[in-house]
Amino acid sequence: MFYIIGLGLSDEQDVTLRGLNAIKGAARVYLEAYTSILMIDKERLEAFYEKPIILADRDMVETQSDEILAGAKTEDVALLVVGDPFGATTHTDIILRARKLSIPTRVIHNASIMNAAGACGLQLYNFGQTVSLVFFTETWRPDSFYDRIKENWTLGTHTLVLLDIKVKEQSEENLARGRKIFEPPRYMTIPTAVSQLISTEEERGEGVLSPSTTLAIALSRVGGGVDHERIVAGTLQELLDAPPEMFGSPLHSLVLVGKRVHPLEVEYAGAYAINVDSWRRVATEVYGCVLDEA
Repeated sequence: MFYIIGLGLSDEQDVTLRGLNAIKGAARVYLEAYTSILMIDKERLEAFYEKPIILADRDMVETQSDEILAGAKTEDVALLVVGDPFGATTHTDIILRARKLSIPTRVIHNASIMNAAGACGLQLYNFGQTVSLVFFTETWRPDSFYDRIKENWTLGTHTLVLLDIKVKEQSEENLARGRKIFEPPRYMTIPTAVSQLISTEEERGEGVLSPSTTLAIALSRVGGGVDHERIVAGTLQELLDAPPEMFGSPLHSLVLVGKRVHPLEVEYAGAYAINVDSWRRVATEVYGCVLDEA
């Protein structure tokens, strides 16, 4: 059996009991280590699971999946995924490969940022398309995410923006020369994300991401508990002007508030606002939300 097991969002204790039993019964256990990260190191997982863990990077998962799936017809093999198994298309692809090889598969779900984003007070059924924001470079500034955000904006729905992580990435020079030299890990932060969104708005000029009138909520280490989790709400400009340390350590995500926001959502998220008066004013005057006077 090939198991693909969600680990949740924070540490070794977030795995489900069903997932833990599958891990303990597996002959080999892999940890997919590039679409997201846990807040702990591999050694803590190994101590908790009482199993050695093989780190599976992008190259192994995407081009050497046969190595992972080897023997899974006759013994249990587990691939561990941060969050939920279906949070990335990579995991769908490896399941399809297993099926083509007639390997039985089983998915064990867990929490992911896709549902944990509700911690900010916005209702999940009011979210539209989720978008990913990659690091801009001097020569590469993809802006297709803007069109998806605009579609959500037109419908009045919220947008979850997933921020880029770079793990085991090669520089253009090392890639061209075929040198297996990797850059240090990088994780996009809220200030970088907001800066890129605003610069894209300046280039596109369609009024979708106006810095002073677009409400947004920054999420950091959601699911990590009171000692790690941070939620900060404000306009895009307020988030950009805030001191970077306000957002805590990565991983970061960002939610853009949709125009159909409900008063209860505004009230709940207002508890995290940098400036409550500004938050309520924009929600009322720009978003047309009718709030209690209190």
